[in-house]
Amino acid sequence: QVQLVESGGGLVQAGGSLRLSCAASGRIFSINSPGWYRQAPGKQRELVAAITSGGTTNYADSVKGRFTISRDNGKKMVYLQMDSLRPEDTAVYYCSVGIRTSPIATSKDYWGQGTQVTVSS
Repeated sequence: QVQLVESGGGLVQAGGSLRLSCAASGRIFSINSPGWYRQAPGKQRELVAAITSGGTTNYADSVKGRFTISRDNGKKMVYLQMDSLRPEDTAVYYCSVGIRTSPIATSKDYWGQGTQVTVSS
């Protein structure tokens, strides 16, 4: 059984910072290209940031220069540092990770339960 648990969300004023964490646990052989997504009320879920095994990062245009994704393979953790937050960043943020549970298993995508980020103006 694999689980992803996000933490670090909350209420912050515009211009403030938050750091989201995503902890993977269970039977994990390898973690592939984790990413952070968000979904605001009435909107589709969108990719915010992703990071490859080699450390290459990819960001949505709306967060470039403000958000930083990172990973700690040893601890099976993924982070999203969010600076200069804006009211339009308000959303539920989800961690998604491709996980192989054994050397012969194919990668399967897992999702966390989401953490609410609210930015007040």
